[in-house]
Amino acid sequence: MRRLLIWAPLALFALVFALVAGGLIKPADRTIHSAMVGKPLPALAMKPLLATKPGIDSAALKGKPRLLNVFASWCIPCIAEAPQLLKLKQAGVEIDAIAVRDTPEAVQGFLQRNGDPYARIGDDPTGKAQIALGSSGVPETFIVNSRGEIVDQHIGDIRADDIPGILAKLEAAK
Repeated sequence: MRRLLIWAPLALFALVFALVAGGLIKPADRTIHSAMVGKPLPALAMKPLLATKPGIDSAALKGKPRLLNVFASWCIPCIAEAPQLLKLKQAGVEIDAIAVRDTPEAVQGFLQRNGDPYARIGDDPTGKAQIALGSSGVPETFIVNSRGEIVDQHIGDIRADDIPGILAKLEAAK
């Protein structure tokens, strides 16, 4: 019996080592899957942040596929994704936005410096609309089909290599 107890720490170490090695060889899926995909947009009624653009109303976000971009002027990755959003706009994609915890002056400066791809910008001063969408940060972009349902969620900034996939998903969302 004593001989078996002497080997117990080594057996425990071997078991832990095997579990860690197995996790390194074949890691679990770390992709974040949105609970909102496949569901209609939540009821959104946000006043316009800028006087020159309408706000966001979920009833108006139907009819054709579009992107709904959650952003902020103070967000560094939002600056990095701005050229990609402009490319998507040039490709004919309608892009609406929710400005989270921002001011009209700051957003106006952001759009002047980085370009303006947005048809509508809703004001979300407390982050309630962001939370209703299941968004946990900025930037995040939702692909919304013509019936107003969320078909995909892109977490983080959109990069050049993401554009073909986003265009394909928008085409499928018609």
